[in-house]
Order: sequence, then structure tokens, then C-alpha cells
Amino acid sequence: MENITSGSKSDLINVELSSRRTGMSFQRTRMSADRTLMSVIRTSLSLISFGFTIFQVFEKLRDQSIITHGAPARNFGVTLVLLGILMLIGGIIYHVQFMVHLREQRAEMIAAGLVHGQSKFPLSLTLATAVILLLIGIAAIVSMVFNVGPFG
Repeated sequence: MENITSGSKSDLINVELSSRRTGMSFQRTRMSADRTLMSVIRTSLSLISFGFTIFQVFEKLRDQSIITHGAPARNFGVTLVLLGILMLIGGIIYHVQFMVHLREQRAEMIAAGLVHGQSKFPLSLTLATAVILLLIGIAAIVSMVFNVGPFG
């Protein structure tokens, strides 16, 4: 009889440890999604800044009459900025969809009693950074195309 009681206590401890490990795996998965979005941000930032630089260099050379036909290079710069913006939009959409699905899975596991529901999923700082970069990228492309705004 003594073994059954100690076995039950051992089983409870194992279930508790398993529940905690599963809860931590959700945190690791969330951090992994943030790292994926960070890589999208880095690539988008590179495209946007490089495209904007190419555009500005050829715009300044044209303004100083050093070159007369800089349109293809300027268009290439605009294309790079646009590509960076589109990539960022895709990364944000993917991240939000993934996080919604992860939250739904976690809620199901909490309801089933498989995971403790104590830790929250706070707003992702990486997602906020991506949205801010997206707004800056949109301002840059509007400035480049229409020659208005803060970058014009």
C-alpha cells in the first residue's frame, strides 16, 4: 500500500514537471517566432535603407547636373524600398497569424489542464518595431515617389 501512495505522489510530480516543460516550450516557440520576425526586419531594413540611399545618390547627382539620365538607378532604388516594405508586410502578417494560432493552442491546453495559465504573452516588442519600421518605409516610399514628406 505504501508503494501506491508514493507512486501517486511521484506521478503528480512528473505531471507537474511535464506541465511546466510544456509551458516553457510555448515561451521558447514564441521567442523563436520573434527571432524569425527579427530576421525579416533586418532584411527589410537593409533593402529599404540601401534602396533609399541609391535613390538619394542619383537624385543628388541629377540635381547637380553631374548626370542627366539617372532614372533607371532611381527606379531601382524605389523598387528595393518597395520590396523591403512588401517583405515586412508579409513578415508581420505571418507573425501575427502564427502568434494567434499559438495563443489558441495554449488556451486549449490550459482548458484541458495540461499547462498552467499563469504566464501571459505580452505584446511583442519585435512586432512593435516591425510596425514602426513599416511606417517609416511607407513614409520613405511616399517621399521618394511624390517628392513630399520628411524624406523629400
